[in-house]
Amino acid sequence: MANNDELKGKVNEAKGKVTDDESTELKGKIQQGFGKAKDKAKEAADDVAGKINKKIDKEKED
Repeated sequence: MANNDELKGKVNEAKGKVTDDESTELKGKIQQGFGKAKDKAKEAADDVAGKINKKIDKEKED
């Protein structure tokens, strides 16, 4: 699922293509990349938190 930054980036990229404005198109591509990077960072953080929670739960059982 696309986040807000990715959606804004797609809009800006399309706007740049329609208006033949390379700067706006590039800005859109950068926004999309930033949004994807944020998603990856969130996934990594969620993964680490899940592993920590499993470790804590396992230690509680012992």
